[in-house]
Amino acid sequence: MHSPTPFSRSAGILTFSLLLAWPAYAETPPQLLRQYEAAARQDESAFQANAARGEAFYRTRQPASTTGKATTACAGCHSPDPRQLGRTRANKQIEPLAPAANPERFTDRAKVEKWFGRNCGDTFGRDCTPAEKADFIAWLANLR
Repeated sequence: MHSPTPFSRSAGILTFSLLLAWPAYAETPPQLLRQYEAAARQDESAFQANAARGEAFYRTRQPASTTGKATTACAGCHSPDPRQLGRTRANKQIEPLAPAANPERFTDRAKVEKWFGRNCGDTFGRDCTPAEKADFIAWLANLR
């Protein structure tokens, strides 16, 4: 039996450390909700996420004049029930939005921001506010 080299011992320690730290990179819908609520409080100190506003945000149809495209709503592509599959305008399948139906939703902040950026621009013709994001996640995270 040979003794480990300093390099292999260092590599093992580094690998073990990274494995211990890995859960710190995963996020949950409640963690993202708290982050968006904190950002919304920068504008409105008494802000509290509201699931009813989140649902209204999801279902409200935007006039074509807002986006320059046909009248749109989040529910138009994601389906009226966010626990169900949706379809893009190009008829590609969209996995359910609700974490109860799709546990991977709202677990990667970079992905969440990417899709909020893309979909808010397409649907509302603007960026969504932290308050809108918090309300939206509050609603979806509570669906069973």
